[in-house]
Amino acid sequence: MNYQGVIEVSELAELQGQQEQGNGQLVILDCRYDLADTDAGDEAYRGEHIPGAHYASLHRDLSGPCERYGGRHPFPTASQFSEFARSMGISSDTQVVVYDDQRFAFAARAWWLLRHFGHTRVAILNGGFTAYKNAGLPLAEGVEEAASTGDFTASARADELLHYEDLYPQLDNPPWQLVDARDTRRFLGNEEPIDPIAGHIPGAINKPWQAVTDDEGFIKPLPALRENWQSIPADDNIVCYCGSGVTACVNLFSLHLIGRKAQLYPGSWSDWCAHILHPRTESA
Repeated sequence: MNYQGVIEVSELAELQGQQEQGNGQLVILDCRYDLADTDAGDEAYRGEHIPGAHYASLHRDLSGPCERYGGRHPFPTASQFSEFARSMGISSDTQVVVYDDQRFAFAARAWWLLRHFGHTRVAILNGGFTAYKNAGLPLAEGVEEAASTGDFTASARADELLHYEDLYPQLDNPPWQLVDARDTRRFLGNEEPIDPIAGHIPGAINKPWQAVTDDEGFIKPLPALRENWQSIPADDNIVCYCGSGVTACVNLFSLHLIGRKAQLYPGSWSDWCAHILHPRTESA
């Protein structure tokens, strides 16, 4: 299966072999995470991981500091992301491979951040950590530090993001289609285990992020990805969101694979809730 942005276990193993021989620059990021236990991903990484991988925590490395607005996992600034990327050894010509064990839920966030900040040489490992482990390849344990500091300088693509201030004034006649990536029960407001208000942004439609992969965490064939999005006309602008701008990136990844452009509302439903509960005043 040949997708730009997806790498197979065998291809990653080949890149690792080339790096061991001193050919090419490769950085692997382990993005495993658990929203209910924020230390679980780090602990899993320390227990076993793909050799050479460095751990990238959602709340520590792939998000900025939480404030009243901005959602549960705020978008990092360019300077914050530059510091993180350099600490991982990422330079402008580095091939980056990201993986998780949750059907791209967190690896896609790292993939999207890297591309958003100007680094296009990044791919998501198909099947994630389980696929690598099932291939019988060697694993490592403990913590691996980057051999050297990278020189990557983040430069944000401003046209890829829309915020509450952009969306709310145009709800009555939006020039885009909002797409909610959360599971259907949360979208419908039947349950809300995380955020203070149940429901969804008016005018949004539901495209759960799990539809991008199969049950084992492998990307679905391109025809299936296209079919998932065919209900939205090809010339419509798409704005993706979820609970906090994380799993929406899985939908953004699938849209990228089929050649469709889309934007992200990074604060997502958690930011929308904050504006409902704490309306801005002119003096604020």
